[in-house]
Amino acid sequence: MFDRASTFGEALDSPAARAVLETYLPGVAASPMAAQFREARLGQVAAITPALRDDPEATERLWAALALLEDGVDARAPYAPAVLPDPGYEDAGVPRASAEVVLPGPVPRWGAAEVVLLGPGHGNPFVDVEVTALFVGPDGRERRVGGFHDGPAPDGRGRYVLRLLAEVEGRWRFSTTSTARSLDGLAGHVDVGPAATGTHGPVRVDGMHFAHADGTRYRPVGTTAYAWTHQPEQLVERTLATLAEHAFTKVRMCLFPKSYLYNTEEPAAFAFPRREGAAPDATGAQGFDVTRFDVAWWRDLERRIGQLAALGVQADLILLHPYDRWGFTDLGPAVDERYLRYAVRRLAGLANVWWSMANEYDLLWSKTVEDWERLAAVVVEEDPHDHLLSIHNCHAFYDYSRPWVTHVSNQRVDVYRTAEEMDGWRERWGKPVVCDECAYEGDLDQGWGNVTGQELVRRCWEGAVRGGYVAHGETYLNEAEELWWSKGGELVGSSPARMAFLDSLLAQAPDGVWDPLPSDWDVPWGGVAGRVLVGYLGFSQPRFRTVVLPEGSWRVEVIDTWEMTVTPLPGLHEGAVRVDLPGRQYLAIRATRV
Repeated sequence: MFDRASTFGEALDSPAARAVLETYLPGVAASPMAAQFREARLGQVAAITPALRDDPEATERLWAALALLEDGVDARAPYAPAVLPDPGYEDAGVPRASAEVVLPGPVPRWGAAEVVLLGPGHGNPFVDVEVTALFVGPDGRERRVGGFHDGPAPDGRGRYVLRLLAEVEGRWRFSTTSTARSLDGLAGHVDVGPAATGTHGPVRVDGMHFAHADGTRYRPVGTTAYAWTHQPEQLVERTLATLAEHAFTKVRMCLFPKSYLYNTEEPAAFAFPRREGAAPDATGAQGFDVTRFDVAWWRDLERRIGQLAALGVQADLILLHPYDRWGFTDLGPAVDERYLRYAVRRLAGLANVWWSMANEYDLLWSKTVEDWERLAAVVVEEDPHDHLLSIHNCHAFYDYSRPWVTHVSNQRVDVYRTAEEMDGWRERWGKPVVCDECAYEGDLDQGWGNVTGQELVRRCWEGAVRGGYVAHGETYLNEAEELWWSKGGELVGSSPARMAFLDSLLAQAPDGVWDPLPSDWDVPWGGVAGRVLVGYLGFSQPRFRTVVLPEGSWRVEVIDTWEMTVTPLPGLHEGAVRVDLPGRQYLAIRATRV
């Protein structure tokens, strides 16, 4: 039989399965997909093929026909069941609340207050033991914090961690509940002091925009480096050095490694430990013990997130994605939930974390919308600090009106119309919009990775005057195949400096943001109603533009978005004003009321 989990190559190599594919996907066997997507799952191929993606009944007929074939793979083993905490993990002779509690010293506001419990370490504490704590702040607010096992302590005892994001100054008291007697009923307190200089707390939704928890304006100047933390140490350090030189305030990054074009290297470690003696199977996948976690890998990830925080960069963590050769896309419901609970418990105490349920959710062939809703509920349940949470698409938009979705994180679904849809997306979902993938500046043979720097900057400006945010990515091919979009390293493109220039102009607005304003048929306008007007001319190259100003006196400027210049018109202006222009593309006009 063949099913969604079968690879495209397996089906092509079977005469019977190939014939079925030709029936439902005529010409696919001879198309470029046949070579490029041999390792892709049939579920992914169906998701990216319009003839099937837009016809669910035809898709079901395809699966039914493939399931009847005699060759292919045997019936797949059932998913691993859930492993419940062991109620008899410690016998009645173990005194209740006898584990050692290690309290942190004073913690700055917005820091991670980490309480360590040193207790039992036998068996498999990752699944055998459940421990949580109720923290009560000085203002009476309560936070239920799930604990996680962090491996053995130096003396062999089990090390359990409760990590609270310190949201309010003062004394936070806690008490624990656990299935292990020695960890149950422990109590203590954590003292939280003033915030460290330059820290403002997690990012929250602020109307159709974003702000830090202390009210400081936040604008996402985003970039993508999917697998940068899965690279060798030297390359990771080069990535951090590059981020330090640029104005990016957010980076999209995957927890699981990526297997795709220019991503063929094997990472040194993973979220799960490898099984001893496990050998690669026919598809190159490794065996992992999915009942445990590689704590050294998780600690290194936390270190990298902390380094981003020091640079003022948010870590937009992609929890699941389809580009996989290790089996992480199809762990089954129980293991998916175990992984998510562990990830959120470990990382929710860090202020600069965002959650992305998936990159290109609709290409994860093993998940349905019902699965995504169930998994999102797990993240919401385990995050006591309500970090931003979204999900990213490939072809089909998710229903971003869902209550758990805090903001839109989308990919353009049209080759030509990208950020031009931004104001419509805002109206459609009533939430802030970040177009995290509008195409990348680069020179690949793939349409998503070969736009010019000018075109990427144009899309950023289109999005900005329409009240949203368009993110960056770079895919210039080099001999080492170190593409920033995945591995990080250095940036060579021309768009990052222009994005920083755009952000500096946004920062000059009264509230640090632009919203869409009534526009001309050929020019979108944004800004702050009655105070700042910004019209973006984009592709146009007029020699002048007549602008009709609202009531009052206005200062008018011509902005060259590529040369990064702002040229004022002499004097103040009222009513209709002729704005002379240099007759080239990528200009904007800004009027500021005096």
